[in-house]
Amino acid sequence: MTAPRPRRILVAEESRTMADFMSRVLESAGFEIVLARDGEECLDQARSACPDLVILDLMMPKIHGLDVLKQLQADTPRSAPGVLVCSAKDFKTEVEQARELGAFSFLSKPFSPQELLAQVEGFFSAKDPGRVHPPSPHDHPERIFRPQLTADRGVYRLWGTRGSIPVSGPGFVRHGGNTSSMEVGFQKDRILFDAGSGIRDLGLSLLGGRPCHLHLFITHTHWDHIQGFPFFAPAFIPGYEITLYAPPNIDKDLESIFRGQLDRAYFPVQMEDMQAHLEFKHLQGNSLEIGDCRVSWEYTLHPSPTVGYKVELGERSLAYVPDNEFLKGYLGSPAEIGRDSQLLAIHARLIEFLTGVDVLIHEAQYTNDEYLKKIGWGHTSLSNACALIRHSGARKWIVTHHDPIHDDEFLQRKLNLTQQLLCDLGCPPEVEHGHDGLVGYL
Repeated sequence: MTAPRPRRILVAEESRTMADFMSRVLESAGFEIVLARDGEECLDQARSACPDLVILDLMMPKIHGLDVLKQLQADTPRSAPGVLVCSAKDFKTEVEQARELGAFSFLSKPFSPQELLAQVEGFFSAKDPGRVHPPSPHDHPERIFRPQLTADRGVYRLWGTRGSIPVSGPGFVRHGGNTSSMEVGFQKDRILFDAGSGIRDLGLSLLGGRPCHLHLFITHTHWDHIQGFPFFAPAFIPGYEITLYAPPNIDKDLESIFRGQLDRAYFPVQMEDMQAHLEFKHLQGNSLEIGDCRVSWEYTLHPSPTVGYKVELGERSLAYVPDNEFLKGYLGSPAEIGRDSQLLAIHARLIEFLTGVDVLIHEAQYTNDEYLKKIGWGHTSLSNACALIRHSGARKWIVTHHDPIHDDEFLQRKLNLTQQLLCDLGCPPEVEHGHDGLVGYL
Protein backbone atom coordinates (compact mmCIF):
# COMPACT_ATOMS: atom_id res chain seq x y z
CA MET A 1 0.00 0.00 0.00
CA THR A 2 1.46 3.37 -1.06
CA ALA A 3 2.01 5.87 1.76
CA PRO A 4 0.01 9.08 1.36
CA ARG A 5 1.89 12.05 -0.05
CA PRO A 6 2.87 14.65 2.61
CA ARG A 7 0.96 17.84 2.42
CA ARG A 8 2.85 20.10 0.08
CA ILE A 9 3.37 23.81 0.71
CA LEU A 10 4.75 26.27 -1.79
CA VAL A 11 6.63 29.05 -0.02
CA ALA A 12 6.85 32.08 -2.30
CA GLU A 13 9.34 34.33 -0.56
CA GLU A 14 12.08 36.55 -1.99
CA SER A 15 14.17 36.66 1.20
CA ARG A 16 16.36 33.58 1.45
CA THR A 17 16.64 34.02 5.23
CA MET A 18 12.87 34.14 5.67
CA ALA A 19 12.31 31.25 3.23
CA ASP A 20 14.84 29.07 5.06
CA PHE A 21 13.23 29.92 8.40
CA MET A 22 9.75 28.94 7.21
CA SER A 23 11.05 25.79 5.53
CA ARG A 24 12.70 24.57 8.73
CA VAL A 25 9.59 25.20 10.81
CA LEU A 26 7.22 23.54 8.35
CA GLU A 27 9.45 20.58 7.48
CA SER A 28 9.89 19.81 11.17
CA ALA A 29 6.09 19.61 11.36
CA GLY A 30 5.99 17.05 8.50
CA PHE A 31 5.17 19.24 5.52
CA GLU A 32 6.84 19.00 2.13
CA ILE A 33 8.23 22.35 0.99
CA VAL A 34 8.66 23.83 -2.48
CA LEU A 35 10.31 27.24 -2.86
CA ALA A 36 9.78 30.14 -5.27
CA ARG A 37 11.82 33.36 -5.29
CA ASP A 38 9.61 35.61 -7.43
CA GLY A 39 6.07 35.92 -8.75
CA GLU A 40 6.72 34.18 -12.07
CA GLU A 41 8.36 31.17 -10.41
CA CYS A 42 5.49 31.00 -7.93
CA LEU A 43 2.93 30.65 -10.76
CA ASP A 44 5.09 28.03 -12.52
CA GLN A 45 5.53 25.99 -9.34
CA ALA A 46 1.84 26.27 -8.49
CA ARG A 47 1.00 24.71 -11.86
CA SER A 48 3.69 22.01 -11.83
CA ALA A 49 4.09 21.04 -8.18
CA CYS A 50 0.36 21.10 -7.32
CA PRO A 51 0.79 22.42 -3.77
CA ASP A 52 -1.99 22.16 -1.22
CA LEU A 53 -1.15 25.56 0.18
CA VAL A 54 0.76 28.60 -1.07
CA ILE A 55 2.37 30.91 1.48
CA LEU A 56 2.66 34.08 -0.56
CA ASP A 57 4.61 37.25 0.12
CA LEU A 58 3.14 40.42 -1.40
CA MET A 59 6.32 42.29 -2.28
CA MET A 60 7.57 39.76 -4.85
CA PRO A 61 9.89 40.54 -7.80
CA LYS A 62 8.58 40.30 -11.39
CA ILE A 63 4.92 39.85 -10.42
CA HIS A 64 3.37 41.45 -7.33
CA GLY A 65 1.86 39.05 -4.82
CA LEU A 66 -1.69 40.33 -5.28
CA ASP A 67 -1.40 39.79 -9.04
CA VAL A 68 -0.11 36.26 -8.37
CA LEU A 69 -3.11 35.62 -6.13
CA LYS A 70 -5.47 36.94 -8.79
CA GLN A 71 -3.87 34.70 -11.46
CA LEU A 72 -4.04 31.61 -9.25
CA GLN A 73 -7.77 32.09 -8.84
CA ALA A 74 -8.24 32.75 -12.56
CA ASP A 75 -6.29 29.62 -13.68
CA THR A 76 -8.21 26.99 -11.77
CA PRO A 77 -10.83 28.58 -9.55
CA ARG A 78 -12.14 25.22 -8.24
CA SER A 79 -8.84 23.42 -7.73
CA ALA A 80 -6.69 26.40 -6.86
CA PRO A 81 -4.51 25.84 -3.80
CA GLY A 82 -5.26 27.65 -0.62
CA VAL A 83 -3.28 30.85 -0.17
CA LEU A 84 -1.94 32.25 3.06
CA VAL A 85 -0.67 35.77 2.42
CA CYS A 86 2.40 36.47 4.52
CA SER A 87 3.70 40.04 4.45
CA ALA A 88 4.94 43.00 6.47
CA LYS A 89 2.45 45.10 4.52
CA ASP A 90 -0.40 44.37 6.91
CA PHE A 91 -2.27 47.60 6.21
CA LYS A 92 -6.05 47.48 6.08
CA THR A 93 -5.98 47.95 2.28
CA GLU A 94 -3.73 44.96 1.63
CA VAL A 95 -5.56 42.68 4.09
CA GLU A 96 -8.94 43.46 2.52
CA GLN A 97 -7.65 43.04 -1.04
CA ALA A 98 -6.07 39.67 -0.19
CA ARG A 99 -9.30 38.37 1.30
CA GLU A 100 -11.36 39.65 -1.67
CA LEU A 101 -9.01 37.76 -4.02
CA GLY A 102 -9.50 34.49 -2.15
CA ALA A 103 -6.74 34.31 0.47
CA PHE A 104 -7.93 32.33 3.46
CA SER A 105 -5.93 34.41 5.93
CA PHE A 106 -3.19 36.98 6.37
CA LEU A 107 -0.06 36.41 8.47
CA SER A 108 1.80 39.58 9.43
CA LYS A 109 5.59 39.64 9.48
CA PRO A 110 7.49 39.20 11.72
CA PHE A 111 5.99 36.11 13.31
CA SER A 112 7.01 33.25 15.57
CA PRO A 113 7.18 29.56 14.55
CA GLN A 114 4.08 28.94 16.66
CA GLU A 115 2.11 31.64 14.84
CA LEU A 116 3.11 30.22 11.45
CA LEU A 117 2.13 26.66 12.40
CA ALA A 118 -1.16 27.83 13.91
CA GLN A 119 -2.15 29.47 10.62
CA VAL A 120 -1.08 26.50 8.49
CA GLU A 121 -2.75 23.91 10.70
CA GLY A 122 -5.84 26.10 10.85
CA PHE A 123 -6.08 25.84 7.10
CA PHE A 124 -5.58 22.08 6.91
CA SER A 125 -7.93 21.30 9.79
CA ALA A 126 -10.57 23.61 8.32
CA LYS A 127 -11.24 25.13 11.75
CA ASP A 128 -13.12 28.15 10.59
CA PRO A 129 -10.09 29.80 8.92
CA GLY A 130 -12.12 32.94 8.36
CA ARG A 131 -11.70 33.69 12.06
CA VAL A 132 -7.94 33.54 11.91
CA HIS A 133 -6.63 37.10 12.06
CA PRO A 134 -3.21 38.68 11.63
CA PRO A 135 -1.34 38.91 14.93
CA SER A 136 -1.32 42.35 16.42
CA PRO A 137 1.05 43.92 18.96
CA HIS A 138 -2.08 44.52 21.04
CA ASP A 139 -2.50 40.74 21.39
CA HIS A 140 0.83 40.56 23.22
CA PRO A 141 1.16 43.73 25.32
CA GLU A 142 4.09 42.23 27.23
CA ARG A 143 6.13 42.35 24.01
CA ILE A 144 5.78 46.11 23.54
CA PHE A 145 8.94 48.03 24.40
CA ARG A 146 7.95 51.25 26.14
CA PRO A 147 11.03 53.45 26.67
CA GLN A 148 10.71 56.15 29.30
CA LEU A 149 12.72 59.34 29.76
CA THR A 150 14.54 59.24 33.07
CA ALA A 151 17.00 61.50 34.84
CA ASP A 152 19.20 58.62 35.93
CA ARG A 153 22.17 60.25 34.21
CA GLY A 154 21.18 63.80 35.11
CA VAL A 155 19.02 66.40 33.42
CA TYR A 156 19.76 70.04 32.65
CA ARG A 157 17.45 72.90 31.76
CA LEU A 158 18.19 76.39 30.55
CA TRP A 159 15.92 79.06 32.01
CA GLY A 160 17.66 82.10 30.53
CA THR A 161 20.16 82.49 27.70
CA ARG A 162 20.37 86.23 27.02
CA GLY A 163 23.27 88.46 27.90
CA SER A 164 23.22 92.05 29.19
CA ILE A 165 19.48 92.64 29.58
CA PRO A 166 16.18 90.77 29.20
CA VAL A 167 14.25 91.32 25.98
CA SER A 168 10.72 90.60 24.79
CA GLY A 169 8.60 90.89 21.67
CA PRO A 170 7.54 88.84 18.66
CA GLY A 171 11.12 88.59 17.36
CA PHE A 172 12.31 86.78 20.49
CA VAL A 173 9.70 84.06 20.91
CA ARG A 174 11.79 81.09 19.75
CA HIS A 175 14.91 81.75 21.82
CA GLY A 176 13.30 83.65 24.69
CA GLY A 177 14.45 86.79 26.42
CA ASN A 178 15.51 85.89 29.97
CA THR A 179 19.06 86.45 31.16
CA SER A 180 21.33 83.68 32.38
CA SER A 181 20.04 80.87 34.54
CA MET A 182 20.41 77.08 34.39
CA GLU A 183 19.40 74.07 36.47
CA VAL A 184 20.99 70.63 36.76
CA GLY A 185 19.09 67.88 38.54
CA PHE A 186 20.00 64.36 39.61
CA GLN A 187 17.75 62.36 41.92
CA LYS A 188 17.14 64.72 44.90
CA ASP A 189 19.99 67.12 44.21
CA ARG A 190 19.17 70.46 42.54
CA ILE A 191 22.11 72.55 41.40
CA LEU A 192 21.43 76.00 39.96
CA PHE A 193 23.71 78.27 37.98
CA ASP A 194 23.36 82.05 37.80
CA ALA A 195 20.40 84.12 38.92
CA GLY A 196 19.50 86.19 35.88
CA SER A 197 15.85 86.91 35.15
CA GLY A 198 15.33 83.26 34.17
CA ILE A 199 15.61 82.18 37.80
CA ARG A 200 12.14 83.59 38.44
CA ASP A 201 10.50 80.89 36.33
CA LEU A 202 12.95 78.32 37.69
CA GLY A 203 11.85 79.16 41.22
CA LEU A 204 8.16 78.91 40.36
CA SER A 205 8.76 75.43 38.89
CA LEU A 206 10.07 74.26 42.27
CA LEU A 207 7.01 75.22 44.28
CA GLY A 208 5.13 72.00 43.57
CA GLY A 209 7.59 69.98 45.67
CA ARG A 210 8.73 70.04 49.25
CA PRO A 211 11.30 72.61 50.39
CA CYS A 212 14.81 71.30 49.85
CA HIS A 213 18.44 72.34 49.82
CA LEU A 214 19.33 74.33 46.71
CA HIS A 215 22.89 75.03 45.62
CA LEU A 216 23.18 78.23 43.56
CA PHE A 217 26.50 78.81 41.77
CA ILE A 218 27.12 82.30 40.40
CA THR A 219 29.64 82.70 37.56
CA HIS A 220 30.11 86.37 38.52
CA THR A 221 28.02 89.11 40.01
CA HIS A 222 27.36 91.31 37.00
CA TRP A 223 23.77 92.50 36.90
CA ASP A 224 22.51 90.15 34.17
CA HIS A 225 23.61 87.15 36.26
CA ILE A 226 22.01 88.11 39.58
CA GLN A 227 19.08 90.43 38.73
CA GLY A 228 16.43 87.71 39.08
CA PHE A 229 17.29 86.73 42.65
CA PRO A 230 14.83 89.18 44.32
CA PHE A 231 12.07 87.32 42.41
CA PHE A 232 13.25 83.80 43.33
CA ALA A 233 10.19 82.40 45.14
CA PRO A 234 11.92 79.66 47.22
CA ALA A 235 13.94 82.37 48.98
CA PHE A 236 10.71 83.55 50.64
CA ILE A 237 9.51 80.12 51.80
CA PRO A 238 10.45 78.64 55.19
CA GLY A 239 12.14 75.25 54.95
CA TYR A 240 14.27 75.97 51.91
CA GLU A 241 18.02 76.06 52.38
CA ILE A 242 19.84 78.05 49.71
CA THR A 243 23.61 78.06 49.55
CA LEU A 244 25.07 80.64 47.17
CA TYR A 245 28.60 80.25 45.80
CA ALA A 246 30.65 82.74 43.79
CA PRO A 247 34.30 83.65 43.20
CA PRO A 248 35.64 86.22 45.69
CA ASN A 249 35.07 89.85 44.71
CA ILE A 250 37.70 92.42 45.60
CA ASP A 251 35.25 95.23 46.38
CA LYS A 252 32.43 93.49 48.26
CA ASP A 253 31.65 90.17 49.88
CA LEU A 254 28.96 88.00 48.29
CA GLU A 255 26.23 88.61 50.84
CA SER A 256 26.68 92.38 50.60
CA ILE A 257 26.25 92.24 46.84
CA PHE A 258 22.97 90.33 47.04
CA ARG A 259 21.73 92.35 50.00
CA GLY A 260 22.52 95.55 48.11
CA GLN A 261 20.07 94.85 45.30
CA LEU A 262 17.37 94.39 47.97
CA ASP A 263 18.06 97.80 49.49
CA ARG A 264 14.83 99.69 50.12
CA ALA A 265 16.02 102.42 47.76
CA TYR A 266 15.82 99.92 44.87
CA PHE A 267 13.33 97.26 45.91
CA PRO A 268 10.27 97.10 48.20
CA VAL A 269 11.34 93.81 49.83
CA GLN A 270 14.50 93.38 51.90
CA MET A 271 16.62 90.30 52.57
CA GLU A 272 15.16 90.09 56.09
CA ASP A 273 11.82 89.24 54.45
CA MET A 274 13.30 86.14 52.88
CA GLN A 275 12.34 83.24 55.13
CA ALA A 276 14.56 80.57 53.58
CA HIS A 277 17.89 79.85 55.23
CA LEU A 278 20.49 81.65 53.11
CA GLU A 279 24.20 80.93 53.21
CA PHE A 280 26.83 82.76 51.18
CA LYS A 281 30.15 81.09 50.33
CA HIS A 282 33.14 82.21 48.31
CA LEU A 283 34.59 79.47 46.15
CA GLN A 284 37.59 77.77 47.71
CA GLY A 285 39.85 75.18 46.17
CA ASN A 286 38.75 73.95 42.76
CA SER A 287 35.79 71.60 43.35
CA LEU A 288 33.21 70.26 45.78
CA GLU A 289 30.88 67.26 45.99
CA ILE A 290 27.10 67.56 46.09
CA GLY A 291 25.56 64.12 46.44
CA ASP A 292 26.84 62.07 43.51
CA CYS A 293 27.76 65.19 41.54
CA ARG A 294 31.13 66.88 41.44
CA VAL A 295 31.12 70.62 40.68
CA SER A 296 34.43 72.22 39.69
CA TRP A 297 35.35 75.63 38.30
CA GLU A 298 37.97 77.51 36.35
CA TYR A 299 38.51 81.24 35.82
CA THR A 300 37.55 82.77 32.47
CA LEU A 301 38.57 85.95 30.64
CA HIS A 302 35.90 88.48 31.63
CA PRO A 303 35.85 91.74 33.63
CA SER A 304 35.64 91.06 37.40
CA PRO A 305 36.33 87.62 38.92
CA THR A 306 34.42 85.19 36.68
CA VAL A 307 34.42 81.42 36.48
CA GLY A 308 32.98 78.68 34.33
CA TYR A 309 31.58 75.56 35.99
CA LYS A 310 31.71 71.86 35.21
CA VAL A 311 29.34 69.24 36.58
CA GLU A 312 30.52 65.63 36.53
CA LEU A 313 28.15 62.76 37.18
CA GLY A 314 29.86 59.41 36.78
CA GLU A 315 31.40 59.40 33.33
CA ARG A 316 29.17 62.20 32.02
CA SER A 317 30.04 65.90 32.18
CA LEU A 318 28.55 69.30 31.41
CA ALA A 319 30.32 72.66 31.42
CA TYR A 320 28.63 76.05 31.75
CA VAL A 321 30.69 79.05 30.56
CA PRO A 322 28.40 81.97 29.66
CA ASP A 323 31.01 84.77 29.86
CA ASN A 324 34.47 84.28 28.37
CA GLU A 325 36.48 86.25 25.80
CA PHE A 326 38.37 83.40 24.16
CA LEU A 327 41.30 84.48 21.95
CA LYS A 328 40.88 88.09 23.06
CA GLY A 329 41.58 90.49 20.21
CA TYR A 330 42.05 87.81 17.55
CA LEU A 331 40.34 88.63 14.25
CA GLY A 332 41.76 85.96 11.95
CA SER A 333 40.55 82.56 10.83
CA PRO A 334 40.14 79.86 13.50
CA ALA A 335 41.85 77.43 11.12
CA GLU A 336 45.12 79.31 11.66
CA ILE A 337 45.11 78.69 15.43
CA GLY A 338 47.15 75.53 15.90
CA ARG A 339 47.80 73.66 19.12
CA ASP A 340 51.16 75.39 19.57
CA SER A 341 49.75 78.90 19.04
CA GLN A 342 50.84 81.50 21.59
CA LEU A 343 47.26 82.71 21.70
CA LEU A 344 46.14 79.38 23.15
CA ALA A 345 48.71 79.51 25.93
CA ILE A 346 46.67 82.16 27.75
CA HIS A 347 43.72 79.78 27.82
CA ALA A 348 45.61 76.52 28.46
CA ARG A 349 44.02 75.84 31.85
CA LEU A 350 40.51 76.49 30.58
CA ILE A 351 41.03 74.28 27.51
CA GLU A 352 42.27 71.48 29.74
CA PHE A 353 39.27 72.04 32.04
CA LEU A 354 36.85 71.71 29.12
CA THR A 355 38.59 68.95 27.18
CA GLY A 356 36.24 66.12 26.28
CA VAL A 357 33.11 67.38 28.05
CA ASP A 358 29.90 65.81 26.81
CA VAL A 359 27.96 69.10 26.77
CA LEU A 360 29.59 72.54 26.60
CA ILE A 361 27.31 75.52 27.15
CA HIS A 362 29.50 78.40 26.00
CA GLU A 363 28.86 81.83 24.61
CA ALA A 364 29.48 83.23 21.14
CA GLN A 365 27.77 86.56 21.69
CA TYR A 366 29.19 88.57 18.80
CA THR A 367 29.50 88.10 15.09
CA ASN A 368 33.01 88.75 13.80
CA ASP A 369 32.05 92.20 12.53
CA GLU A 370 30.46 93.09 15.87
CA TYR A 371 33.49 91.84 17.77
CA LEU A 372 35.75 94.32 15.98
CA LYS A 373 34.07 97.05 18.07
CA LYS A 374 33.66 94.96 21.23
CA ILE A 375 37.21 93.75 21.88
CA GLY A 376 37.87 93.76 25.61
CA TRP A 377 34.19 93.59 26.59
CA GLY A 378 34.65 90.03 27.84
CA HIS A 379 32.74 88.09 25.19
CA THR A 380 33.74 85.78 22.35
CA SER A 381 33.31 86.18 18.61
CA LEU A 382 31.62 83.39 16.68
CA SER A 383 34.73 82.14 14.90
CA ASN A 384 36.89 82.32 18.05
CA ALA A 385 34.29 80.25 19.89
CA CYS A 386 34.50 77.69 17.08
CA ALA A 387 38.25 77.52 17.69
CA LEU A 388 37.56 76.68 21.35
CA ILE A 389 35.23 73.86 20.32
CA ARG A 390 37.91 72.53 18.00
CA HIS A 391 40.61 72.49 20.67
CA SER A 392 38.46 71.31 23.58
CA GLY A 393 36.89 68.41 21.71
CA ALA A 394 33.47 69.01 23.27
CA ARG A 395 30.95 66.47 22.01
CA LYS A 396 27.98 68.87 22.01
CA TRP A 397 27.94 72.65 22.00
CA ILE A 398 24.99 74.73 23.15
CA VAL A 399 25.52 78.39 22.27
CA THR A 400 24.33 80.80 24.95
CA HIS A 401 24.47 84.45 26.09
CA HIS A 402 22.70 85.75 22.98
CA ASP A 403 23.03 89.47 22.43
CA PRO A 404 19.78 91.37 23.19
CA ILE A 405 19.70 92.89 19.69
CA HIS A 406 19.81 89.47 17.99
CA ASP A 407 16.28 88.33 17.18
CA ASP A 408 15.22 84.81 16.21
CA GLU A 409 15.77 85.29 12.49
CA PHE A 410 19.24 86.70 13.04
CA LEU A 411 20.18 83.89 15.43
CA GLN A 412 19.05 81.25 12.94
CA ARG A 413 21.37 82.69 10.29
CA LYS A 414 24.12 82.81 12.90
CA LEU A 415 23.57 79.14 13.75
CA ASN A 416 23.76 78.19 10.07
CA LEU A 417 27.10 80.00 9.83
CA THR A 418 28.31 78.29 13.01
CA GLN A 419 27.59 74.85 11.54
CA GLN A 420 29.44 75.79 8.36
CA LEU A 421 32.49 77.05 10.26
CA LEU A 422 32.69 73.88 12.35
CA CYS A 423 32.49 71.70 9.25
CA ASP A 424 35.26 73.73 7.60
CA LEU A 425 37.39 73.13 10.70
CA GLY A 426 36.80 69.39 10.43
CA CYS A 427 35.17 69.20 13.86
CA PRO A 428 31.41 69.17 13.38
CA PRO A 429 30.02 68.28 16.81
CA GLU A 430 26.33 68.55 17.55
CA VAL A 431 25.60 72.26 17.94
CA GLU A 432 22.43 74.15 18.76
CA HIS A 433 21.37 77.49 20.17
CA GLY A 434 20.29 77.57 23.77
CA HIS A 435 16.80 78.88 24.42
CA ASP A 436 14.58 79.40 27.43
CA GLY A 437 13.21 76.00 28.44
CA LEU A 438 15.73 73.85 26.60
CA VAL A 439 15.97 70.47 28.38
CA GLY A 440 18.73 67.92 27.87
CA TYR A 441 19.81 64.65 29.46
CA LEU A 442 23.38 63.75 30.31
